[in-house]
Formats: sequence, C-alpha cells, structure tokens
Amino acid sequence: MTASDSKEQHAIEQMTEEQNESEPKSHASILVEQFLHAKETFGRSVGSQFTSAFTAGIEIGISYVMLLFVFAKLSPMIETQYAILFASLLYPLGFIAVVIGQSLLFTEQTSLLSLPVVRGMEPVSHLLKLWAIVILGNLIGGCFFVLSIVWLGLEMQWFTAQHMTEFAHHVLDHSWWVILGSAIVAGWLMGVAAWLVTSARDTLSRILLVTLITACIGVLGLHHSIVGNIEVFAALVFDDGVQWLDYLRFLLLALVGNIIGGVVFVTVLKNQTFEFDLDKVKNDPHTRSDIDTHRRSS
Repeated sequence: MTASDSKEQHAIEQMTEEQNESEPKSHASILVEQFLHAKETFGRSVGSQFTSAFTAGIEIGISYVMLLFVFAKLSPMIETQYAILFASLLYPLGFIAVVIGQSLLFTEQTSLLSLPVVRGMEPVSHLLKLWAIVILGNLIGGCFFVLSIVWLGLEMQWFTAQHMTEFAHHVLDHSWWVILGSAIVAGWLMGVAAWLVTSARDTLSRILLVTLITACIGVLGLHHSIVGNIEVFAALVFDDGVQWLDYLRFLLLALVGNIIGGVVFVTVLKNQTFEFDLDKVKNDPHTRSDIDTHRRSS
C-alpha cells in the first residue's frame, strides 16, 4: 500500500467510524456501505445475479396486479384519472418486497452498482455486463409474471384486458421526450430511495422510506422501466391496443432515463461530495484533529 493509499484509508476510517448507534449515519458511512454492497454484488456468480434479478422482476409485479385490481373496481364508479390515482397508492407494495428481500432490481441498483466504477475500482465493461444481466433478469421475470399471475387474474375476473390497455396507455401516451424526462426523475427518486434505505438502521424505517418514495413515483405517473415493462407487456399480450413498436420504444426510453437519473443525479453527485470531504480530511490537519476529538467525546 502506498503512502497516498494509506492516507486515504485512514481518512475514510475517520469519516466512517461510528460509536453511537443513536446518531444518524454520516454521509461517508452511507456511501461506503453502498460501495461495499456494490462490490459484493459484482463478486456474485452470473447465475446468482440473474436468479436474483429474475426474482425481483416477479416480485415487482405485485405492485401492478394490485393497482390494476383496484383500478378495475374503482373505474366504474369514478373517472378514470381518479381511479388510476387512488390505485397508484398501492404502487410501493412490490418495491417493499424487492428492497427488503434484497433482490436485484435494476433501478434501485443503478446507482449502487456504478459506485465502484466511479471510484475507479471496477471497469465500465464489468458494470455494463452486470446491468445487462440485471435488466434481462428483471424483464424476463416481469414477462413471466404477466403470463402466469396476470393471466390468472384474467381467469378469476380480477380485471379485464381492457383495463390493462387503459393502464398501458396511461404510460405510453406521451411524447418521447416526456417519457425520457419522466424516467430520469424516476431514476433519481429510486437512487434517493436506495440512499435513504442505507441510511436507516431498522427494517420498519426502510419500509416507510421505500413506501414514501415509490408512492411519489406511482402517484405522479413517472416512468419506471421494470414496472412499466409489466404494464405495457400485459396489454401487448392480452389485448390488441398496444403494438411491439410501442413496447420497445417505451423500454428504450425508460431504461435510458432511469440510468441517467440514477447515475448522474445520485451516484456522481453523492460521490463527489464524499471526495470533497475526503480531501479536506486528508489535507487539513486541523480537520483531522477536530474529527478525532469528536469521536473521543461521543
């Protein structure tokens, strides 16, 4: 280890060392914890990564089937826009299952998995390969959910194919730049959710944070690539109101937008804040002394 590396490691230890569990986690502690989680994910086998992503694709379908069920029951009684609004309050259910169950969901992992790359610890090629595995697993899992659970819902008359088409057009009926911009905001919110979940010390707090953030995505009608995959694919399979071109166009725009929102507005900015703090601790002996004094007095 070089003198420079030793100095950086010591600075990180100073910034992340926590003795009082009642205090909020520091910015550096959260970032380092996310970094270690990302490194662990990179180290998993391809089979483990894909299976976890496939599981997340199925679990996220809980959100879709529940909000579609509620939408189907409310739509005869109130206007469509309000039926969708109230149904969207159930949007967090699948995300809770995924995040607490620690399955690999692309939009949640977008910011996390890019951390080692941003810090120069993993090559971009490894990140792109891992993203491809997670996206493929999420999409296949979502399509499997449509062909099994959503099909069962049709057979049990929870909803109709027409309800699916209405929900799909709620997602699709926008200009390309609106879908892209909406997906960027959704990606940013998912990155914020990942950050806040890491900052929480108990499961109940994590559930509350996931609920609040993902409810914003659902109520605002923002475009989430993995949930949207299920929403559009269901209408494509069970009704003729959506075409393959619509489906592929949506996926491309939503994936690109989610990546931009998760990586640029969360990972890069949070990591840059960490870099500034780290440089200050490494280069300013007064700052190092103040931190040590604070640690001893805590």
